[in-house]
This record gives sequence, structure tokens and C-alpha cells, in this order.
Amino acid sequence: YKKAMEIYILSRRISSYIQYDLSELKPDGSEHNDLYFTGDIIQQSVSLGPEIVNAELERDSDKNHKHLESIQRLTNLLYKNSYRLEHSHSNGKDFIPILRSELKKFKKMQRHWMLTL
Repeated sequence: YKKAMEIYILSRRISSYIQYDLSELKPDGSEHNDLYFTGDIIQQSVSLGPEIVNAELERDSDKNHKHLESIQRLTNLLYKNSYRLEHSHSNGKDFIPILRSELKKFKKMQRHWMLTL
């Protein structure tokens, strides 16, 4: 849970930094498509914490597996969106590898934690 909160704080800071660069309109007047990925990483990282708590508290194994699958799905989506943001035209993309390294640590912890449930 603690690592999930660290990922949330990190993704929020990265998102706000990148969002500033991508909020300007393109020369043709359109928005940067990558701007939406900044919101996605925040939403996905916010959802990690409650899913972990729900998985810890759930006694029914079927419902517990649904929470665990949701955590895995959110982690994979965070990873995928971090790659998308890394290819954006922003100065903040240099911080994305930090997020990805924290996600790798989280995945490793997650695998061990899932075995204990």
C-alpha cells in the first residue's frame, strides 16, 4: 500500500509537470493527444490504493482474485501509459523512467504479496 501511495504521488507530480508543457495548442490549433495520458496515469495510480485495501479485507477468494486482477491491470496500464508519455514532446519525459523503475519495484512486491493472500 505504501509503495502504491508513492507511485500516486510521483505520477501526480510528473503529470502536472508534463501537463504544463502539453497544455499549449499545436500550431494548427489542436490539442496534444499525449495530454490525456497524464490524466490516465493519475487515475490509475489513485485506484491502486483502494484495490489493495479491498484485496486485503476481502475474505471471499473469488472476489479477492478480482481485486488482484484489477491491481495487475492497473499496474500494466500505468506501465503502458508511461511509455506513451515518454514519447511525448515534453521536458518532463525525463522523469518517466523514475516512475517506471518504481512500477518495477511495485510489481516485484506485488508478486510476493499476492502469494501471501
